[in-house]
Amino acid sequence: MIHIVFNEADVEVLKKAIALDESLQGEVIQIKDDYAVGPLNNIYVGEGIDARKQWWKEVLAGGDLDGKVDDGEVDDYKTAAELVGTMRRNEEETIWIWAAQNKHDVCGYYWLLNYMKEFQGRVFILYLNNLPFINEKGGVFYPNWLHEIPAKEFLKAKKLAREITLSEFEVDPDEWNKVCAEAKGVRLLEGGKKLVQQDYDFYDAELKKYVTADWQKASKIIHQYLAKAKHTTGDMYLLWRLKLMINDGLFDVQGKVANMKDFEVKTKASS
Repeated sequence: MIHIVFNEADVEVLKKAIALDESLQGEVIQIKDDYAVGPLNNIYVGEGIDARKQWWKEVLAGGDLDGKVDDGEVDDYKTAAELVGTMRRNEEETIWIWAAQNKHDVCGYYWLLNYMKEFQGRVFILYLNNLPFINEKGGVFYPNWLHEIPAKEFLKAKKLAREITLSEFEVDPDEWNKVCAEAKGVRLLEGGKKLVQQDYDFYDAELKKYVTADWQKASKIIHQYLAKAKHTTGDMYLLWRLKLMINDGLFDVQGKVANMKDFEVKTKASS
């Protein structure tokens, strides 16, 4: 059994669950890119793969993760190739894809499906959408992310595992191909597995609200946004958008515009 997750925090909590239940024994593998943002056109061929890589280089340039694109740590195509090789060599092997009700997991699921079709009948989905769980304090809650679920609660979740149907292997890639061809930069989850798309500047208007007349570290602005906004995304994406707005002269800035803790931002002083 191979378990697939889409967030680093999910890896640890799922490993803890496996330690509690021998029937879940297997390797935990993470799909690492965030397919809810950035270009997706021709995502499975060299041209599209390179275009996305160059976009991520631009997003991460000068920030906390500058150089991350070239260090080889994030290579989902290599991961997918290794999964396919393992499944072909061992016809008894199965894959369990774990996804919660969020755009990041759903986009990762859609991306991965392209490589799984030949193994229909051996690939299972555990989609924890709109399902209640018990938190550490004994209260009922509806998780948006797998890592919000206590390890012992995963033992209930395993009962939800079901085969990805032949119909899903036909319909879902068609939906994903439409998304990829739209040339938009931001994907949102409307419900179920339905994605809608927005332009790259979708988060800008809300992010601007957290820039005040007082100097604030970029990190504080971004963390306030992530704590309060309805629609959120990765902090590196927000840092990139903030830098673009600074380049457009929308805000006053002091310090080196690089890592989010290196510079401060405030609204334009009135002349």
